[in-house]
Amino acid sequence: MPETIEFIKNLIDITPVWLSSIVTFICVFMSLWLCKRIVFFYLSFLTNKSKFAFDSLLLEAAARATSVLIFAISLKIAELILSNYVSLSDSKSDLLNTSSQVLLILALILFIDKFSRLSLSQYESSSPFMKTSGSLIRGTTRVVVYCIGILVILSTLGVSITPIVASLGIGSLAVALALQPTLENFFSGLQMIADKPLRVGDFVELDSGEQGFVEKIGWRSTWIKMLPNNIVIMPNSVLAQSKLINYYYPEKQLSVPVDVGVHYDSDLEHVEKVTLEVARDILHSHKWGVPEYETFVVFHTFDNSSINFTVMLRAQEYFNRFFIKSAFIKALHKRFKDEGIVIPYPISAINLSQENAQQGITNHNDT
Repeated sequence: MPETIEFIKNLIDITPVWLSSIVTFICVFMSLWLCKRIVFFYLSFLTNKSKFAFDSLLLEAAARATSVLIFAISLKIAELILSNYVSLSDSKSDLLNTSSQVLLILALILFIDKFSRLSLSQYESSSPFMKTSGSLIRGTTRVVVYCIGILVILSTLGVSITPIVASLGIGSLAVALALQPTLENFFSGLQMIADKPLRVGDFVELDSGEQGFVEKIGWRSTWIKMLPNNIVIMPNSVLAQSKLINYYYPEKQLSVPVDVGVHYDSDLEHVEKVTLEVARDILHSHKWGVPEYETFVVFHTFDNSSINFTVMLRAQEYFNRFFIKSAFIKALHKRFKDEGIVIPYPISAINLSQENAQQGITNHNDT
């Protein structure tokens, strides 16, 4: 063993400093990299058997950060080994120390950034709030982490961050004035996320008449996918000030009114009984009906040729109402025909006596 150490000393003495540094760094780096692969392989084997998702997130977030950490440790170990055999100048030693510190901070930034994004994505699947605002929160978190990390790195490099922070304050005011529409859309998006008038996946109707499913609530705009498979892109500031109908809030189920008219000679008690039987059968048999809903009939109008009433049905969500209504109309039409209940055509009656009187006045004027 002493002979080996002596051999290494002699080898370092006759080798250029730069070459010794590179060789030492490569040897240390490869050794640590191999250890990392072995450790991560074993940990991934354990996490696959675990029922918790938290350990898998930690392992995935640490993958890239560990590579940067190995790079920093390799630099530091190479500097310590060389300092025992080669006289390094203060400038070179400071450069290696500073580089190692910067890399350590960068590894920490990468780990926090990755872990926060993975955690938010994991939480997004079980949180309605995160489904609505996940992309916006992930983006904001990432900007905050990297801004703080850059300030820490500048402080490590010996750069005073106080003037930078002061400049950022003044610059932020100028940027806010220059980017007022963009910032208005951004804060309108945050307002909608906090107030939650709509969420990703909700079916909404805008005050301009467009209807569709909310696809995405972004930094600047909200994307709404219409039924014809087109996308309406609304600026957040405009949407926040608009009147809209959310058909999925507070719940997806909604009532489906169907207007019907019967002949004046109809037995209204019998009409109501038959109509309710058909309505209950549709709500129980149709896949998008709500069986527990208590349907009802309301007579409301003596029309020109019919007595009109409204039947209230219930659909599981807005888009299903068309199919519920269609199935009910077909079933009711068939049942009314079987029961002899007449749905009259529109009738226009002519008052003959009034028409004759008008004709007489016309003939008198002609003479």
